[in-house]
Amino acid sequence: MPGASTGTVVVTDPLNFWGGKRVKPREEKNAEPVFEPATGRVLCQMIPCGAEEVDEAIKSAHTAYLKWSKMAGMERARVMLEAARIIRERREKIAKLEVINNGKSITEALVDIDIAWQCIEYYAGLAGTLSGECQHIQLPGGTFAYTRREPLGVCVGIGAWNYPFQIASWKSAPALACGNAMVFKPSPMTPVTAVILAEIYKEAGVPDGLFCVVQGGAETGTLLCHHPMVAKVSFTGSVPTGKKVMEMSSKGVKQVTLELGGKSPLIIFKDCELENAVKGALMANFLTQGQVCCNGTRVYVQREIMPQFLEEVVKRTKAIPVGDPLLDGTRMGALISKPQLEKVLGFVSQAKKEGGRVLCGGEPFVPSDPKLKGGYFMSPCVLDNCRDDMTCVKEEIFGPVMSVMPFDTEEEVIRRANNTTFGLASGVFTRDISRAHRVAENLEAGTCFINNYNISPVEVPFGGYKMSGFGRENGQVTIEYYSQLKTVVVEMGDVESLF
Repeated sequence: MPGASTGTVVVTDPLNFWGGKRVKPREEKNAEPVFEPATGRVLCQMIPCGAEEVDEAIKSAHTAYLKWSKMAGMERARVMLEAARIIRERREKIAKLEVINNGKSITEALVDIDIAWQCIEYYAGLAGTLSGECQHIQLPGGTFAYTRREPLGVCVGIGAWNYPFQIASWKSAPALACGNAMVFKPSPMTPVTAVILAEIYKEAGVPDGLFCVVQGGAETGTLLCHHPMVAKVSFTGSVPTGKKVMEMSSKGVKQVTLELGGKSPLIIFKDCELENAVKGALMANFLTQGQVCCNGTRVYVQREIMPQFLEEVVKRTKAIPVGDPLLDGTRMGALISKPQLEKVLGFVSQAKKEGGRVLCGGEPFVPSDPKLKGGYFMSPCVLDNCRDDMTCVKEEIFGPVMSVMPFDTEEEVIRRANNTTFGLASGVFTRDISRAHRVAENLEAGTCFINNYNISPVEVPFGGYKMSGFGRENGQVTIEYYSQLKTVVVEMGDVESLF
């Protein structure tokens, strides 16, 4: 595997994991092919878990939870730190598999794996501060009360295909730090790396079953959301699926965290540092082939600097090396699937019909390497002449397509930026410090980047406003989403009774 190259890997090991080991599927039915995006060839088969398997995984997680939740926070921390260390040691190997299954560049995948171990390390640091987090409240007559922060039980994580290993870490780390177990279902398109995380947790010393992996699509997800032993569901994905997850979880009054889509605005004022604004716009649109939920795909540029901005952005977009994602020099790999590629190209042709002008890219791309002929590549695209009512400006494209629009005043651009059902992220480039904070305050989004874009350190909460979801991932606040508060009242005197 360390010497693996594009087009050579075949995955044959079972991709389910519970009871501390990989588990073969019960039946080989309903198998779906999993593709390598860079070549279009089949990497492996994804066989979805049925009701019995889901039940087995959840029971395995519950048994582990009973042990894990009774450990001291410091004991949990030591195990988690060991898991982080193992990931750090194997980052190249994990990143390569991620690239082969997901199509993003190796440069990006290595960063994703680093963020994953940093996240586990961060929550390991918090684990010891949680157990017995007591607040002593003095009541009259020597009576007192205190609060305990306790785990929820078995949590379900449902991941997306754009950051398979990182999302599994983002969801499991706070869950485990709080004393919960987790059953994780990766996207059916990227089933390969979550099971590696499960093996690493096991090797680090968690009780067997604490982090389980079940494969499958919507049906398996439904079984997880409905299962009576599940206390919480954390979902990353699209708004329509998020609504279904919330509805299904509500039947069992389960807690839910939803991290959904976005159509985030990036506002560039004429007093910006133009070089940085251009770099920010590229980072806001072209990471992971544009398949990022918080991407700043609506780029509003103050009219006076629009010509310089477009000239520079187009020049740099044309220079992005697209090709074999395992090569160090590649900056953009392949989109996740053929249907996704066709959908994104469809958005570009729709934009043209609606009056948009393609300044560069937006076409299928065939790399010179013959083994990549069947891959799902396209050239990164910049659209000009866009209006707020165009499909490409209103809907989430999830591909390397940047829509650029002019604006005149601050008041006008804030109104336009907020005129969306989404609210995941936003960005502003300006040298005026008062304006930067004023705009950040007025944008309706869970994150606002000032003079940068798409940096998500694990210490900082991440999540949406409006239809981009609720709940948070990362940061200290996420502890609240993976635990519950118990109040204990201690009477020190006699009971005063009305009866």
